[in-house]
Amino acid sequence: MSDANATEQDVTMGKLVQDFKVVMHDAESLLKASAGDLGEKAKDARARLAASLESAKGSFQKVEEKAIAGAKATDKVIREHPYQSIGIAFGVGLLIGVLVTRK
Repeated sequence: MSDANATEQDVTMGKLVQDFKVVMHDAESLLKASAGDLGEKAKDARARLAASLESAKGSFQKVEEKAIAGAKATDKVIREHPYQSIGIAFGVGLLIGVLVTRK
């Protein structure tokens, strides 16, 4: 994998992380803004949203940690075995090309 490709993936992952954080922040702001007088159904929905938001934060942190660990491990393997990595990437690309062009 070239440095440019790795950098592009880092930027993409960074953008995804940033977008998710913005969504989480907006959801928290919505919860705070709707804290006034609400009906019983709205209070239940707000409580469910708050619980889901907390669950999503925990899940997101776990996924983010795993993604970072996976990226570091992949980078290490590719740097230790560059020619084998190129060969495997070529083989996978060839296989996908054959499968895609098959009728």
